Amino acid sequence: MGRHGGSGPAAGFRVVPGAADSDVILHVPHAARLVPPEVRTKLLLDDAALAAELARMTDAHTDLLAERAARTARRAPWTFVNLLSRLVVDPERFPDGRESMRAVGMAAVYTRTSAGAVLRPDDPVEEAELLDRWYHPYARAVTDLVDARLAARGRVTVLDVHSYPSRRLPYEIGRTGRPAVCLGTDPVHTPDWLREAGRAAFAGCGGTGLDTPFAGCYVPLRHYGRDRRVTALMVEIRRDGYLVEPDGPPTDGLAALAGALATLVDAVDAVADDRTG
Repeated sequence: MGRHGGSGPAAGFRVVPGAADSDVILHVPHAARLVPPEVRTKLLLDDAALAAELARMTDAHTDLLAERAARTARRAPWTFVNLLSRLVVDPERFPDGRESMRAVGMAAVYTRTSAGAVLRPDDPVEEAELLDRWYHPYARAVTDLVDARLAARGRVTVLDVHSYPSRRLPYEIGRTGRPAVCLGTDPVHTPDWLREAGRAAFAGCGGTGLDTPFAGCYVPLRHYGRDRRVTALMVEIRRDGYLVEPDGPPTDGLAALAGALATLVDAVDAVADDRTG
C-alpha cells in the first residue's frame, strides 16, 4: 500500500485507508486470535489452555467496533489493525527495559499467561527473532502511516481501541477501577481538549474513568515524547458493555459504542478544521 508497505496476514497487519483530509488513525492492536503455526509450536499450553488464554486476552470485536465507527464518522479515519494475537508479540509494549509489564512476563514478547503460568520459555534468542519478524515491521508500518498523515495534514491523532474484562485478571498491575469506558492518556501526547472530547463522546455509555484500570496510549517510538503534532488517546471499553464475556458474540451495546467512537472521531476532525481555518 504505497509507502506503508504490504499489509495482510503475511505482514501481520492491515491498513484501511481513510479520507485524504482525515487527521485520525484508529489503531486496533489486540482484536485478533491468530497464532501462526511456527509460533504455536513454541507455546507450552495445550489447545484447551491456549483457547482459554486467547479468550481472556483478546479484545474481541474491537476491529468490528472500529470498522463501524469508521463507516459512521462524517470523515472516514484511517485504520491500522493487528491481524495476529498479542501472544505472538504485543505491538503496544516497549521492546526494551522501559516496559513495566516485563516484571510479570508480559513485555513485547509474553513469557507468562494472564494467570502467571509459563507461556513460552524465557529465551532471549527467540524473543529477538519474534521482534525482528513481527514487532519491528509492525512498528515501522504504523510509523510510516503517522508520518504520511503528518505530511498530508500537519498533525495526527491516534485513537487506540481496546477492551478489557469486567473482572480483574491476575496479571494486571494498574489501578483497580473498572469504569464502562477507560480513557488512557499521556502527559505529552494527550492535550486537555482530546481528553475532554473523549469524555463527552462516551458520556452516554455508562460513564468514563481516566487512566484506570489502564493508563497510557500508543504513539510510535519515533514520535514518542518528541513530536507534539502527534496526539493520542486510548479508549478501553469494558467488555460486558458490548459482548457476551469472555469473548462471545456482540450485544446491542456495540452499535452505541461504535457511534460514540465515531462522535470522538468527528470531534477530533472538527478541532483540526478549526485550527486549519
